[in-house]
Amino acid sequence: MTDRPRSVPRVICSTVSVFSKPAAEEFAVLAAAGFEGIEVMVTGVQDTQDAGRLRELSEAHDLPVQAIHAPFLLTARKVWGTDPIGKIDRAIELAEDVGAGVVVVHPPYRWQSGYRRWLDEELPHLAERTDVKVAVENMFPLRVRGRRVATFHARQGLDDLERFPHVVLDTSHAAVAGLDLREALARIGPRLVHVHLSNNAGKGWDSHLPLDQGVLDLEAFLDALAASGFGGTVSLELDLRRYLADPDTLHEVLVNSREFCQRRLALPA
Repeated sequence: MTDRPRSVPRVICSTVSVFSKPAAEEFAVLAAAGFEGIEVMVTGVQDTQDAGRLRELSEAHDLPVQAIHAPFLLTARKVWGTDPIGKIDRAIELAEDVGAGVVVVHPPYRWQSGYRRWLDEELPHLAERTDVKVAVENMFPLRVRGRRVATFHARQGLDDLERFPHVVLDTSHAAVAGLDLREALARIGPRLVHVHLSNNAGKGWDSHLPLDQGVLDLEAFLDALAASGFGGTVSLELDLRRYLADPDTLHEVLVNSREFCQRRLALPA
C-alpha cells in the first residue's frame, strides 16, 4: 500500500461566520479563537475589497488570508459589477495581493451562457497566468414557498463538478442537494482544494449550523477527508447570528468548532 501524503489540512474560518461585524473585529475574534487563517467574503464593505487593509489586519492579528470568496452571493450581486468574469478577475488580483491561494466562485446561473462558456474554455488555462486556484463551489436546488423545487444554478451536481479543475465542497449545500458527503469526496478526489464546513438541519434549506448541531455525520466526513490525504483548507462557514451579541458564547462556539476539526484531521505520529 502506498503511504498517503503526510499533510494536515489548515483549519480556517470565513468572515461570514462573524458577518456584520467591522473587519477589524472579525479578524480579532477569529484570531482569538485560534484559527490558522481566514477566508474573506467580499461584500460591499470597502475593507473586504482593500488589499492594503486586509494585509494590515492579517499582520496585526497574525492571521493569514488563505481564501477570497468572490462576491457571488445575491446580496453582493452588484459588487465589482454584474459580470461574473469581471468579479473573478478582481478576486484573483485581490488574492494575489494578500497572498491567498484560493478564490471561491459559484457555478453559473442557467441564464449565464457567457460565464458557462468561460468556465469551459478559459478556467482550465488560468494556471498559465496565476498561482491562485479558482475553485467552483457546489450549489443546490431551491424550494419555492415550501412546494416547488427550482434549480437556478447550472452544473451543480457531482457529474457537473467533474469538469472543473478545482472544487469547493460545501457540506450544507451538499445536504440540501441530497449528496452523500463521503461519496462526493471520493468523486471529487484530488480536485478538491477547499471545504466549507457546517452542519445542516436536514429540512431542505441551507442552514449552515454549528458543527455539533444538525443531521450530518461530520466526524465520519472529516475522518474520510484526513484519510484521503487532503492538504487544502477547511473553512468554517457558520450561521452564528444568534451568538454575535454574546462575545463569550461566540468565542466558545468558535473554539469548540476549531478543536473538533483539528482533532479529526490530525494525523497519527
